[in-house]
Amino acid sequence: MGKSSKDKRDVYYRLAKEQGWRARSAFKLLQLDEEFNLFEGVHRAVDLCAAPGSWSQVLSRKLAENHVKNPQEEEPKIVAVDLQAMAPLEGVIQLQGDITKKSTADQIISYFEGELADIVVCDGAPDVTGLHDMDEYIQAQLLLAALNITTHVLRPGGAFVAKIFRGKDITLLYSQLKIFFPTVTCCKPRSSRNSSIEAFIVGQGYRPPEGYTPTMVNPLLDMNYDGMNELVGPNRVIVPFLACGDLNGYDADRTYPLESTHTALDPLQPPITAPYKTAMQLKRNNFYNKVNAK
Repeated sequence: MGKSSKDKRDVYYRLAKEQGWRARSAFKLLQLDEEFNLFEGVHRAVDLCAAPGSWSQVLSRKLAENHVKNPQEEEPKIVAVDLQAMAPLEGVIQLQGDITKKSTADQIISYFEGELADIVVCDGAPDVTGLHDMDEYIQAQLLLAALNITTHVLRPGGAFVAKIFRGKDITLLYSQLKIFFPTVTCCKPRSSRNSSIEAFIVGQGYRPPEGYTPTMVNPLLDMNYDGMNELVGPNRVIVPFLACGDLNGYDADRTYPLESTHTALDPLQPPITAPYKTAMQLKRNNFYNKVNAK
């Protein structure tokens, strides 16, 4: 195998530390932006399932750059939503709430003073079980929950970016998204491992069906409206697939040797309430050895 795993590290994980990102997932959004220019003219953004905050960091920096270029335009506003607490970020309004509740959507709009968001992003994912069919289903439900709240807070013409797990039944999900977005693209950033079924959906030009009223019930299963006929024959919907990121850049499926001058860096923002802390404390107290001895 050559050098041991201790002599090699995930290059994007290392770069995230060096460049001040809370997680390497920041590079995924950056590479999507390189392909789609997602943040041009964006002043109001929502980050769903935001913890630990790397995508909120990207939004903060990109929208701040927009304001520097056009200082006469409105100040950028970013709302980060998550069930768990997140360490503060400058320029980001944090909302600890449930994306399946209308009160959360109302709170987001109140932060925008009655205006709607220009873009909604979601990098949320469930704790994977290893059962691929189950993981794909749960991720699809999370995406639909994100889409549901997006219909409340996104302006017409806005953009939606969310993580998906690409499985055999993904064409139905594409068809459902096409009801709300005339342009839907499936993307695989280079910083996402090829060995992972993870990809990202980019919906552009938000345009809900005529007469559609946002609601917190599942808009694609519990509602009847004219756009529903677009669900007929989902296998005929072909969504473009793009690989995002410079081919000369780093490959997330490879490991790279550390230089001799490399200095190990601590995480930029350690977890606030990490579940493993309890396990570590039990291990220090020799709890597991006592249990095994019994």
